[in-house]
Amino acid sequence: MREVMQRTAGAGGALAACVLSLVELGWDGTPGDDAPLARWQEWLAERNLRLVETAQLPASGFWIAAVERDGAPHHVVMFGAPPDVVHDPAGRVPLGDPRRALVLVPLDPALPAGRLPGGVGARGTVEGVYLAAAAEARCVAVETAEAVAGRGLRGDRYFDRRGTFGGPGATGHELTLIEQEALEELAAAAGVALDPADARRNVVTRGIDLNALAGRRFLIGDVEIAGRRWCEPCAHLERLTTPGVLRGLVHRGGLRADILRGGTIARGDPVLPLPTDR
Repeated sequence: MREVMQRTAGAGGALAACVLSLVELGWDGTPGDDAPLARWQEWLAERNLRLVETAQLPASGFWIAAVERDGAPHHVVMFGAPPDVVHDPAGRVPLGDPRRALVLVPLDPALPAGRLPGGVGARGTVEGVYLAAAAEARCVAVETAEAVAGRGLRGDRYFDRRGTFGGPGATGHELTLIEQEALEELAAAAGVALDPADARRNVVTRGIDLNALAGRRFLIGDVEIAGRRWCEPCAHLERLTTPGVLRGLVHRGGLRADILRGGTIARGDPVLPLPTDR
C-alpha cells in the first residue's frame, strides 16, 4: 500500500487520500480532493472499481473506515482481523471506533482491476460520425462535426446538456465511440444486426481497441480526446433498439470521452493514441 496524505482538511479529502493509497497512485491525474464522490466513482470505474459501503466490517484485507477525529468525520485505511489502522491520511490520533466500512470492489470480477491497462496498439480510423438533436432522437450520419472542448459535438444532444444521462460535474458525456468490429461481432455471434446509427454513439471506429483508451488521451484527427470509461450498454439502449443488444455488447459498448482540444472530426480521420507515463 502507498501512503498518500490528504491535502485539504475534511472527510472528503481524507477519503480521496485513502482511495489513492489503496490503488497506489499519487494525486496527479485524479479528480482532486475537492471533487464529489460521484466524480471519484467515475474515476474508479475507469479502473474497473467502485467504492461501496458495507454494514459489516470486512474480515480481512485493506478497507477504509469512516471514523471520527476530534469530533469530526474522517477516514482511515484499516487492515487485518481483528483490524487496526495502517494509514491515517491526516497523520494524527486519536481516532474513534469505525462507524462504517467502505471497500473497493471490481465492477466486473472477471476483469483486472486497479491500475490502467498497458499500452494501446495500432492506430484506427473513423468509419462514421453521428449526431442526435435531442434525447432519444434518431442519430443521423454526418460527414464532419465540430468538436468543442468542454461541450461536445455541435448539433448533438449532449452539446446543450439535453442528453438522457449526465449532470453537473459528470464526465464522459461529451463524446461517445464504438468499434465497427463490435457491431460486426454482435451480428455474427448474437444474430443481432445493429445499424451504426442505432448504436447511439457519436463516432464509429475501426482498427483500434477503444477499451484500452479508458483513462488515456488520444487524437481523432487534430482533436485531442480524454477517454474516461467504458460506455457499457444499458436497458435504455436496448429499449430504443432491439432485444439482445445489452447482453451482446457487454464490454464492447465503446468508450465515453471528453474533448480537451477542439476542432473538426470527419469520416476517415485517423484515431491515434498519445504517449502516456501513467
